[in-house]
Amino acid sequence: MRHRKAGLKLNRTSSHRTAMFRNMVTSLFKHERIRTTDVKAKELRRWADNLITLAKRGDVHAMRQALSIIREKKVVYKLFAEAVERYGSVSGGYTRIVKLGRRPGDAAPISLIELIYSEEGKKKKKKKKQAKVSVKKKQVVEKKEAEEKKTEEKKETTSEEEAAEEKKVILDSKEDMSEEKEVEVKTESTTKDLDDRFEEQAGEVVESEETESEETESEETESEESESEETESEESEAKKAEDDAEEPEAKE
Repeated sequence: MRHRKAGLKLNRTSSHRTAMFRNMVTSLFKHERIRTTDVKAKELRRWADNLITLAKRGDVHAMRQALSIIREKKVVYKLFAEAVERYGSVSGGYTRIVKLGRRPGDAAPISLIELIYSEEGKKKKKKKKQAKVSVKKKQVVEKKEAEEKKTEEKKETTSEEEAAEEKKVILDSKEDMSEEKEVEVKTESTTKDLDDRFEEQAGEVVESEETESEETESEETESEESESEETESEESEAKKAEDDAEEPEAKE
């Protein structure tokens, strides 16, 4: 007779069995669902329900009792933080077992055991999701507005830059035109000066040529006069010689 002997043996020793279920409960609260055989899943439900009731109490003694079973502190803190919001005033029915069929190797019946939310927990979860969605929408809208403002500022800056560039181009063109006019004026003045200089030089050349021609003409006239005087002197001398020659003949 097994009076007051709760639980299944599962063909294991008590130490092996407790270690196995401690590991399975830790995995269940960590991942919120695990896959195991039907018999283990039904026995695991008992362990999970007891730990959730401890978490709903939430005092230090309950946390120490949970820490004596669950192997990871983070999982215990997570369970105690979410138990009241997740299950609320519900007493029992914290898990769900879904049969999946037979295992390929040994044809053992396999089930999926998972934690479920109560109606209050579902409502709170929906509210949290809606709040998160609203926050995300606000962030998206703010980002879009910030991007639009940035684009408008960029457009304004680009328009201002373009206007400044156009002004610069106009001013540069005006400066170029003024410089070209100055250059034209300078070139005209220089050309006029050059023309005047060329005319003066041409006048000087003409005057020099005229003076040279006059000098040459005077020289030619002088040479002709000297030649004529020489010829006249020669003729006079010849006459004198003839006269001198004629005088002694007459004396004789």
